[in-house]
Amino acid sequence: MTTTETRLLTGSLLRVLAANFGALTALYLLLATVPLYIGAGGSGAVGLATGALMVSCMVTEVMTPRLITRYGYRSVLALGLALLGLPALALPLVSGVDLVVVLCVLCGLGFGVIVVVAGALVALLVPPSRRGEGLGLVGVVVSLPGVLGLPVGVWLAGSAGCSVVFLLAGCAALAGLAVVPWIPAVGAAGSSVGVLAGLRSPALVRPSLVFFATTSAAGIAAAFLPLAVGNASLALLVQTVTTTFARLFAGRYGDRHGAGRLLLPGLLACALGIFLVVVSPVVAMLVFGAGFGVVQNASLSVMLQRVAKSEYGTVSAVWNVAYDSGWGLGAAGFGVLAGVTGYGAAFMVTAGLMLVALRAVDVRGMMSSSGVE
Repeated sequence: MTTTETRLLTGSLLRVLAANFGALTALYLLLATVPLYIGAGGSGAVGLATGALMVSCMVTEVMTPRLITRYGYRSVLALGLALLGLPALALPLVSGVDLVVVLCVLCGLGFGVIVVVAGALVALLVPPSRRGEGLGLVGVVVSLPGVLGLPVGVWLAGSAGCSVVFLLAGCAALAGLAVVPWIPAVGAAGSSVGVLAGLRSPALVRPSLVFFATTSAAGIAAAFLPLAVGNASLALLVQTVTTTFARLFAGRYGDRHGAGRLLLPGLLACALGIFLVVVSPVVAMLVFGAGFGVVQNASLSVMLQRVAKSEYGTVSAVWNVAYDSGWGLGAAGFGVLAGVTGYGAAFMVTAGLMLVALRAVDVRGMMSSSGVE
């Protein structure tokens, strides 16, 4: 029987998810359209604008736990939504590459704030006994804008113009401001630890390294699968769908049996999936997607179990930094490796390198679900 204390879908949680959904929709619309908007400036200009957005996002992720400590979740969330939405609305008013890059930096700053705050708020708002399931639900919410935003943004830019897409992106982000006043003041501002301090804690570093390894492989698959194999579109679609459902499964299983015990099989499944790319891309991404979804949920659940509530913002920041840095560094390193070995050998080497992360899996510690609440 579900009681008020164990209810998952509360009004407060739905408001946070709605704001996060709008922010992610805005981000993917921008990622799809900004390259088209400044394409005349050449590939260097496109890379600069996209890179500026993502790098500024990572910088803000590191800073956000301190902002939360000082100003509280609601104020910082409102700041993030405004920083993402207002520059997006201003994009149709500028044309020079320099000004576009500046606005992209501001958008990245806003999005970095939002992902950290939203992740911490979800952890605070769901019942501890159903935290993994709640994180799995977030996985569904965050996957839909990625699946829909990129193709819709490209299509709409071609049919209605980039300015229309920028306006939609800005409105999607700013719409979240409407729900901020009704998000409860949970986890009031107080003592916390910064991201650098969190990175010195083995309790957080070990699961985040496992997650970093799998995210690196995900970035590699997204960037290079279309170049290396046939059926890449189908394989990537299979991976996205499988990852989403695996996050839900991992959340429910982890709540009942302990999330830590999922990290080892999740990592092994990811490595096997990358290894199988040269055999069957679709099967490979089915296996990889299952492992990636499991590690996404389990790593964050384990990290949250090991800290006090005042440090949820730090955990969310560390986890998101691992995601963003892994995605970018994995693709960059693979590009260099593939230039020497070819794609097939590079995928096999990548699978082997992922197994190095097994050293970060504290098997005895991960089997225990105990932590500080």
